[in-house]
Amino acid sequence: MGSPCELLTEATSERSARVLASVVADEAWRIEDKFSRYLDGNIVQRINSAEGAMVQVDAETAQLLDFAANLFVLSDGLFDITSGVLRRAWTFDGGSTVPDNAAIRALLPLIGWNRVIWRSPAITLLPGMEIDLGGIGKEYAVDRAILKLRAESETPCLVNLGGDLAVTGPPVRSAAWTVGIETMEPGQSDTALRLRQGALATSGDARRFVRANGVRYSHVLNPATGWPVADAATSITVAADTCVQAGMLSTLAMLKGADAEAFLDEQAEQYWCRRSS
Repeated sequence: MGSPCELLTEATSERSARVLASVVADEAWRIEDKFSRYLDGNIVQRINSAEGAMVQVDAETAQLLDFAANLFVLSDGLFDITSGVLRRAWTFDGGSTVPDNAAIRALLPLIGWNRVIWRSPAITLLPGMEIDLGGIGKEYAVDRAILKLRAESETPCLVNLGGDLAVTGPPVRSAAWTVGIETMEPGQSDTALRLRQGALATSGDARRFVRANGVRYSHVLNPATGWPVADAATSITVAADTCVQAGMLSTLAMLKGADAEAFLDEQAEQYWCRRSS
């Protein structure tokens, strides 16, 4: 998951807490092993290394690819799981290195879900193209872990995978789970939310950015240009019934740039948008 992960639970014994933690960890590792672009031998690596050959996928992978295809349409092409190749040019590590236009332009022909042949359960990429499910993987893992926990126990739990989180239900020992929204300073929070049910997802660049010549470049990239989305918020948190729903809305809002709030106002969910002064 590339980030700190935790389970909060009202389990009444260490043994039951460890059982519940194992449920979450096992499912998170399963999804990491299956869908991480950094690991060899999984379905994503098979697709990315096929060099133009068709690859058959299983039902779970097909479901995620269908979801990604829908997001591509809903975002007018701004959400694009083939845009991960831009990491070859950009490194958002808080440093000061900005790629030149030539390096970015060279990657643009490898970007575009509309160039992918997807007829479930078969996918074909052009040689050199890749998919990256990192934009939906954590939220999917949270929802899967919540389902597993509910099947295992009625104990109230909160699953937090890198700031994307959901709860099995309200806690017994207090009125709600208390969740802080991180500021631009990692580990610091100035907003506390009370969560009884559902999920929260946050998209932002508090930890992933480049700063050069007085400009702070967000890691939220426009796949059509290869450059950061203009006027993007520094973070957007959305509450929804599931983490996948919350993550979809927060990500799409980030991609809207200056129109993020207008987009979110049209939705039926609560949100919190932070912009740099």
